[in-house]
Amino acid sequence: MLGIFLGLAVLMALAYIGWSIIWVAPIAAGVVAITGGLDLLDAYKDTYMGGFVAFAKDWFPVFMLGAIFGKLMEDTGMARSVAVALTKLIGTKRAILGVLVSAAVLTYGGVSLFVVVFAVYPLALSLFREANISRKLIPATVALGAFTFTMTALPGSPQIQNLIPMEYFQTSATAAPAMGIIAAIIMAVGGYFYLRWREKKLTQKGEVFTEPQEKKETEKQPRMPNFFLSLLPLLTVLLTLNLLDWDIVIALISGIVLIMLLNITMFKKFIPSINGGASGSVIAIINTSAAVGFGTVVREVPGFQSLTQALMSIKGNPLISEAIAVNVLAGATGSASGGMGIALEALGSKYYEIAMNTGISPEAFHRVASLSSGGLDALPHNGAVLTLFAITGMTHKDSYKDIFVVAVLIPVISVAAVILLNTIGIL
Repeated sequence: MLGIFLGLAVLMALAYIGWSIIWVAPIAAGVVAITGGLDLLDAYKDTYMGGFVAFAKDWFPVFMLGAIFGKLMEDTGMARSVAVALTKLIGTKRAILGVLVSAAVLTYGGVSLFVVVFAVYPLALSLFREANISRKLIPATVALGAFTFTMTALPGSPQIQNLIPMEYFQTSATAAPAMGIIAAIIMAVGGYFYLRWREKKLTQKGEVFTEPQEKKETEKQPRMPNFFLSLLPLLTVLLTLNLLDWDIVIALISGIVLIMLLNITMFKKFIPSINGGASGSVIAIINTSAAVGFGTVVREVPGFQSLTQALMSIKGNPLISEAIAVNVLAGATGSASGGMGIALEALGSKYYEIAMNTGISPEAFHRVASLSSGGLDALPHNGAVLTLFAITGMTHKDSYKDIFVVAVLIPVISVAAVILLNTIGIL
């Protein structure tokens, strides 16, 4: 079991200093294999690559189509149209709420987190300028809308963090709706009031809006499509996935086709956009598959039984041990989907068995796994956090404290709250 923790330490340390998990995960898996008495070459070629390929086979279509959907929404101007309309509706006096809602609607509609950041940042800059709010709060505001409740909590979310548990627990995207809604309220409301409190504190200290050194994001934007038409692809993905119970692949294809039909005059942009989305999805699926391959090796070493026993012996509701496992692994990898993939690849069948033998529903395990993936994943080495800083021009010193509160601390509290409610029989 010590070898498993040593492998995790290697994975976390190398990921933290910025090394790609694509080649770090096999190294960490090698540490686990050697200390666990496995043949190193067999562990890599058969066990590690077996888990890698199996995950890629199951999930590549979703990653690819999701990336293409998001890229088309971005390049046709539809994502920006939705964000602009919502911020105008809410008003500049409520700049934080406007940015938060815009990011949330796009994410819940199936647009990838990275595309949301690019679409919302110019609007955030404009709103924060008019409201005279410090730019230090922009990263945390975007993170709250895109990286938290719409990603893991709201029932029916088409984000991958809500879809992965379906395979392991035989559930749907709307699993445990009451748990999800309560967690979403805690995250959204708690995060919003924290950011408003921080806004007042910074203003009292004299920290208000300052122009960024790089102003290219504020240049005049091209003409945008109609807001209501721009909203249709997002609604199509949500409704076909949840109300019509279509497969996520069909739901995403429907959204993609609708985007192209509604923007047929921009057909020259379609091929570059599709190419760009497809290319970008390759890195995303390989990163997550690499993490899952690590989990497959962990599951094969003798020490895994001891680790499983230790987790299962945690007193109280078994959802607690699941939450701990997913959170720790998401933190170790700096990835919500990667950490959850490792945890469920190693322990998913065990938790499903527990669900079948106890009064706890598989849906509860699904929702807790999803929620837990969005806790410690947003530590400083998380890829989405680093991208957010790169786009906004902020640094960890400027803004990470606020991201930690809204995207790590409050989500962890929300998981604890729904587990407690489940334990006492309310959920």
